[in-house]
Amino acid sequence: MISVLIVDDEADMALAIQESLKRFGFKPTVYHNPVDVLNELNLADFSLIITDMKMPRMNGIEFLQEIRKKGIFVPVIVITGYGTVENAVDAMKLGATDYIMKPFSLESLKRVIDRILPSEDSDIVAESQVMKNLMAVIREVAKSDITVLLSGESGTGKEVIARIIHKNSLRADKPFVAINCAAISESLLEAELFGHEKGAFTGAVDKRIGKFEFADKGTLLLDEVSEMAFPLQAKFLRAIQEREVDRVGGRSPIPVDVRIIATTNKDLLSEVKKGRFREDLYYRLNVFPIKLPPLRERREDIIPLAEFFIRRLSQKMGRAFKISGDLESYMLKSAWEGNVRELENLIYRTAVISKAETLLPPVEGVGAQGQEPGGQNAPAGRMKDMERDLIVNTLRETDGNRTRTAQLLGVSVRTIRNKIKEYGISEEEVKK
Repeated sequence: MISVLIVDDEADMALAIQESLKRFGFKPTVYHNPVDVLNELNLADFSLIITDMKMPRMNGIEFLQEIRKKGIFVPVIVITGYGTVENAVDAMKLGATDYIMKPFSLESLKRVIDRILPSEDSDIVAESQVMKNLMAVIREVAKSDITVLLSGESGTGKEVIARIIHKNSLRADKPFVAINCAAISESLLEAELFGHEKGAFTGAVDKRIGKFEFADKGTLLLDEVSEMAFPLQAKFLRAIQEREVDRVGGRSPIPVDVRIIATTNKDLLSEVKKGRFREDLYYRLNVFPIKLPPLRERREDIIPLAEFFIRRLSQKMGRAFKISGDLESYMLKSAWEGNVRELENLIYRTAVISKAETLLPPVEGVGAQGQEPGGQNAPAGRMKDMERDLIVNTLRETDGNRTRTAQLLGVSVRTIRNKIKEYGISEEEVKK
């Protein structure tokens, strides 16, 4: 059952939301004071937080800031009145997932929640026999507490599968905590995993709980575990063997109960032989190995996946997109070295730049629809215009976030920065 935290100083409103969420099948917890929440609860225990904007002692924006300072990235819905819409927009910039205006129907709140918390299989398309067989195995494995090692090329959906395992497990109502070992420097990863005491090192101005403790009674996902520094692997091995962690600067171990799921896009056994990964840790993680097939080995899923992404984009953008025969042929012939993620990005770029609702194959170098009627490539001048439109539209979709824009367009942040300068794209234009 999905746990939802409701924070609202208006008792009647909080009660109405609580009763409705119970009917919708959620497990709601109500607090009337955000200060009490921060002092008494582990927010990582919740899958969603719903908070009012105007509250005494601490408003919704301040509450959100404190949540993010603690390193908690649980989705947050902000409830706002008409007079505080601008504050709600500010909250979105600080990391709120969505906001809903008073007065609102409980059905509209449910729609927002459903958009934020999709069902566990929502991102999995399994038309091919290989994926159907794999999903059957995954649902059985999920029922136990066995450690799972997910391997596969980048973009095959390893984190999506990890979340499905968690949501089909007996720990489904407990935290799912993910940490990307490749995205955090060696010096910070230890503190991220195990936490630290105040004054443990320069910059440790407060006590911080690590990912292991946040994931207590739930699931801890170690994404790209092969990138964990060799010296840290020994401490990580001890934590999962002894079921306890030592905070950096701490004096006594803290017991934890977590299920471990690890992912890698490398051959871990090969990394062991090269001396880059501990053999004893490898065998601790490789209890139940699952290898996800690349998209080129499950071609029956290409068009269904594309249609899934198009349905989601159509709903988001308010347009009824569909795949042309030419685009279908293009997708079936492509190598998809970036797998499902590459396919999703292609559909996104194509839809964003398309003037029509029937999507055509991308023009080489543009990455989006760029063909004139009759199948002739667009002139160079128009390709420049299309590239500019693509960047502007994507920046708008990401609220001006250049890093996310670069990810969606499959280029570096530096490229986006250079293109913004080249095309003279202003912040005002992006905000339109």
